[in-house]
Amino acid sequence: MTEKISVHTDQAPPAAGPYSQAIKAGNLVFTAGQIGFDPKTGAFVEGGIQAQTRQVLANLKAVLAAAGCEFTDVVKTTVFLKDMNDFAAMNEVYAEIMGDHRPARSTVEVARLPRDAHVEIEMIAVL
Repeated sequence: MTEKISVHTDQAPPAAGPYSQAIKAGNLVFTAGQIGFDPKTGAFVEGGIQAQTRQVLANLKAVLAAAGCEFTDVVKTTVFLKDMNDFAAMNEVYAEIMGDHRPARSTVEVARLPRDAHVEIEMIAVL
């Protein structure tokens, strides 16, 4: 059986429930979804969808680093949007931060996200 290791970093918001920021299982890393909380203030960053997307990706970068990997190791992302009309604005920031790396991605509109966030993103990476 593959060993499962919980990943934690103070550089991203703590888990708000009974889950881990990420789990390492074999050579895979599965992150929990991150929302646009600033880990220093515990509050949403201001500035709408683009600011929240930027913070979500900063949080995910920190979680991935704690697991021993980076964005170039990501093979799959799932983006949850409160409003699909925010897709272009979210995608602009996502493309800027991810650079030339293009993991597989799904984007879905959801009825509601934790704490009424505009965006939540989760990732799967290979160590």
